[in-house]
Amino acid sequence: MNLGLLLLRLVVGLAMASHGAQKLFGWFGGHGVSGTGAFFESQLGFKPGRTHATMAGLTEFGAGLALALGLLTPLAAAGIVGIMLVAVVTVHVKNGFFAGEGGYEYNLVLATAAASLAFTGPGRFSIDHALGWDLSGVVWGCVSVLFGAVVGACVLAGRGRLQEADDATLAGGREVGLERSQERAPTDTEV
Repeated sequence: MNLGLLLLRLVVGLAMASHGAQKLFGWFGGHGVSGTGAFFESQLGFKPGRTHATMAGLTEFGAGLALALGLLTPLAAAGIVGIMLVAVVTVHVKNGFFAGEGGYEYNLVLATAAASLAFTGPGRFSIDHALGWDLSGVVWGCVSVLFGAVVGACVLAGRGRLQEADDATLAGGREVGLERSQERAPTDTEV
């Protein structure tokens, strides 16, 4: 059982960390913070895109490495659950279930595997075990899933509010600018 948990942690954790490295450093064919930030802002509505890309990359990279090491496993799992929820809602759900069609299948598998590790624990070959931390069971699993879902939902809710506020500011700025230009425009008799 412990070897199986180690294998699961390594595959899921390192896969997640590699996605974070793509966003943060441009490794493994990624676009780095600038390219990912531009995509986040223009295609997904996360503004400022660079900040959101950095936070997503740090979450994926940090949670992935922590899960692979079996360090603070419920917190690592919560990070993965949260980031996968955001990815599903913003990118994948409109494409259906199957990953081959751009759907959320892969994201669901990663989130479920991470959540399962929060319930079962990381196993004997983990930092949590070496430190004597028993951070597993129904309570830890439920807290991990709930925390990840709440943080993901907050990110999604903030995206909508930031976008609406930005749109209102732009619209208000145009109206104010238009009013000021009309007030200051010289008439034919003044020229």
